[in-house]
Amino acid sequence: MKRRPPPGSTRRGAHGEPTDVEKALWHLLGETFAAARFRRQVPIRQYICDFASHRHRIVIEADGGQHGGEDDKQRDAVIQADGYRVIRFWNTDILTNSEGVAERIAECLAERSPHP
Repeated sequence: MKRRPPPGSTRRGAHGEPTDVEKALWHLLGETFAAARFRRQVPIRQYICDFASHRHRIVIEADGGQHGGEDDKQRDAVIQADGYRVIRFWNTDILTNSEGVAERIAECLAERSPHP
């Protein structure tokens, strides 16, 4: 059975336009991992995830300085309970170490081959 997000949870994040970091990550995902079919601003349960591949059950979050606390742990637990793997990258890593970010994403994709 397909789960629908709760009413009101499908609204876009705090900003309608993507940040420079989100644009860079979106470009990386599209150019390097097109077959994974990542989507941007994806509702999962009561959360809006930065990027997700339903095919591989992976969520990718781009984190600035305000992230990393108890709220993120709770959020990750809820998303993981739906069968997704959550990986987080600091904004500075996305902008300055895109090769390392791509390597980590490739590892995660290899571990989570698409379900039939």
